[in-house]
Amino acid sequence: MSPIPGSGLAKGLAVTLRTMTRKTVTEQYPEALPELPPRSRGVIGLFEENCTVCMLCARECPDWCIYIDSHKETVPPVAPGGRERSRNVLDRFAIDFALCMYCGICVDVCPFDALFWSPEFEYAETDIRDLTHERDKLREWMWTVPEPPALDPAAEEPKEVAAARKAADRLAAERRAAGDTRPGETGETDETSETGETGETGQTGEDAS
Repeated sequence: MSPIPGSGLAKGLAVTLRTMTRKTVTEQYPEALPELPPRSRGVIGLFEENCTVCMLCARECPDWCIYIDSHKETVPPVAPGGRERSRNVLDRFAIDFALCMYCGICVDVCPFDALFWSPEFEYAETDIRDLTHERDKLREWMWTVPEPPALDPAAEEPKEVAAARKAADRLAAERRAAGDTRPGETGETDETSETGETGETGQTGEDAS
């Protein structure tokens, strides 16, 4: 059976009419910014105070887009007679986002929580050289890092908190045990010693009489 002439056009118009009656879901960017998940990988922020220049992030980066320069300084001893210590001082920390593939390895491997993801993504540049963000720019991105989500009440306790609590409980138990076994610290021991001395004095008086 041959198709009715104009049936294809009618089907197309029917789809158009159905779509026209639905509510639009188009986000009018950039007038309306999208609501991104809190763990979106937009740009990396640097919390410089936590950085120890361990170079772990730069070594693990598969794109070699992290540049770090530092120098050593001698720290005088805290107490007299102590030894001087040397520490690394950060001179430069830069990330080339033209090379970065946003894998997040640098954020994951940082042992001191110096790198964080920010959901900000509006940092396009007309010059590719401007995509290399130095540490001052990376520090500014820290203001856009969202707060961590609240812990699930039914979740397991973090290992660090559990280990710290166990260590504190063990130390408190050792202190209590040491306080109970020391002579002369409890009231009963003091009363017994005083009574013993009094009894011996009384017996001496009777013998003398």
